[in-house]
Amino acid sequence: MIGTRSSPIYVAVCGPGIATPDEEAWAEEIGRLLARAGAVVVCGGVSGVMDAVARGVEGEGGTSIGILPGPDRGEASPHLTHSIPTGMGEGRNALVARAADVLIAVSGEFGTLSEIALALKMDIPVVGLHSWDLQRRGEAVAGIRAATSPREAVAAALDLVPR
Repeated sequence: MIGTRSSPIYVAVCGPGIATPDEEAWAEEIGRLLARAGAVVVCGGVSGVMDAVARGVEGEGGTSIGILPGPDRGEASPHLTHSIPTGMGEGRNALVARAADVLIAVSGEFGTLSEIALALKMDIPVVGLHSWDLQRRGEAVAGIRAATSPREAVAAALDLVPR
């Protein structure tokens, strides 16, 4: 168990469904590190970064939850502990963000950007690993901490969650 909390920390990990080998390697390492820390990992549950983070969690015996865009569990990563089909398409991104205490964005496309925006709107802290650089009115968006490695991303995410 992390810190003195009586319940585990839920960390959403998001990123592209069609990921580069580097993005998949980063996500898998993030999954391993989060599982070792006792966190529950939440993701979109299908391919790319989502599959890789679930694979990392599985390799360490941790727990991962995939919130799927479609109505069928058959689309889920085989590495997930639990899968929740929604039939909501990209609308499920709001559920991924809402389920988290903190969100780690690995690189990403517009779906990842939507999860970042939703998390920030819900006052959920975000850590970006080679992800979006966001500005609002010429100023860096508050609430996003940049990381340069999976280890740094996990340490920052765990640091951002109140104990």
